[in-house]
Amino acid sequence: MFAKNPNKFKVAQSAVLDADAIKLCQMIKNKQITSVEATKTYIEHIEKMNPTINSVVENRFNEALEEAQKADYQLAKGEATGQLFGVPISMKESFDVKGMQTTGALIHRKGMVQKRDADVVRKLKEEGAIILGKTNTPELCFCQETDNKLFGRTNNPRDLTRTAGGSSGGEAATIAIGAAAAGLGSDIGGSIRIPSHFNGIIGFKSGRGQISSEGSFPCEEHPLQSRMLGIGPMTKSVRDVELIYNIIAKQKTVKKELANFTVSVLPSTEYPLSVETSVLIGSVYEKLRENLLVERVSPPYLHESAELWQEIMSINGGEMAYSEAFANKKTKPVGQYVKEIVSGTAKNHRYLLWALIGAALFKPTNSRIKEIEKIVEEGDAILDDYLDKRILLFPVYHTAAPKHGVVYKEIFSIRKTFEKYIPYVAYANVWGLPSLTVPLGKDQYGMPIALQCISRIGNEDALFQLGYLLEKAFSAYERVLF
Repeated sequence: MFAKNPNKFKVAQSAVLDADAIKLCQMIKNKQITSVEATKTYIEHIEKMNPTINSVVENRFNEALEEAQKADYQLAKGEATGQLFGVPISMKESFDVKGMQTTGALIHRKGMVQKRDADVVRKLKEEGAIILGKTNTPELCFCQETDNKLFGRTNNPRDLTRTAGGSSGGEAATIAIGAAAAGLGSDIGGSIRIPSHFNGIIGFKSGRGQISSEGSFPCEEHPLQSRMLGIGPMTKSVRDVELIYNIIAKQKTVKKELANFTVSVLPSTEYPLSVETSVLIGSVYEKLRENLLVERVSPPYLHESAELWQEIMSINGGEMAYSEAFANKKTKPVGQYVKEIVSGTAKNHRYLLWALIGAALFKPTNSRIKEIEKIVEEGDAILDDYLDKRILLFPVYHTAAPKHGVVYKEIFSIRKTFEKYIPYVAYANVWGLPSLTVPLGKDQYGMPIALQCISRIGNEDALFQLGYLLEKAFSAYERVLF
């Protein structure tokens, strides 16, 4: 595609791959490197790494290079504008990008090229960002592991035998190897936070309704599901999260004083938690006590949230997901699941098929939906007050990234084991709360362990401030080296 001549770059290629979006934008505007050179560096890295990781499923390399050339021309004329001017980024496959497919990783949607950008994509482009390509997801973003029949499985770059998480697993793996300056993900059941935790990157799930989901696929079926969805940045730094959030959010963050907040660190619970994660939480607790008011208490509704999450996800028995999965054809998920297990010839991945079966099994009645709506209304009022000047510090998952298939079995078991494994992430989804995930340690195998900071809508600035503090005190993002 282009001559590979590393010596022509004014800065080392490793400096480009390590740089966050803010740093890279500064380097481009200061003419330390051109946008074309940065874009070529990322393209070379993707071409080298993607056969092993399988995180980027569609590229627009030629278009990205053309846009980078235009950016360099604008800079030469003194017309460089935008907070992400000339910066190459990646995009989760579920967001529409003009001229690219949005498939939901479904075979029958292959070739569905979009004519317009999602709202979040448009806003990033307006600030000068250049889209390199789209990253892998499970089918219909319906699982916390990234594997599908159309694009295949994404591997964790730190250990190829381990999961990258999902549904934003391709995005997290791409950022983990430094193959884009930043990216976007979406989260209705830990889908930003779990991959961020497993891959050692920073991720932010926005609060309910704070970022437009226009141009995001699939659509939510019910208002209770819409409130659980949070779109947000997946990055190499907390400052990039803050920048990108303020670009794509409907309203910019309001300045807060972190010193006025209490940090509630989750104490030991009956839910599973690895020894390394428990030790890390203790270390973070002690560190925060040096500068902030810290307590160890469980928040309201922690124990109800897992069940509520499952019921909300199962509203209508996943009817819309069923229609999308089978292209509006009358198909029985159970039969397709058996076919896939026996012969591997179904058109849908077993993860999605089993999730659809589960949605039918856990489908709440209309009377139960009304009960849930009342619980949520009451809980919103209670938590709005409880979190007024409080930040919750939670684990993300009970362990670092396990082997492929383990998370799927833990969350989608018919024995309802999700009640043990999903509470840490379900809390922010059910209550529509913003949550910042920051990698702060590692387990015995060198796999990242992250913690999440959660508060009410309007306290995003305080979350970012706490993120800066934690990022400085502990080892945060480290690019995966091969």
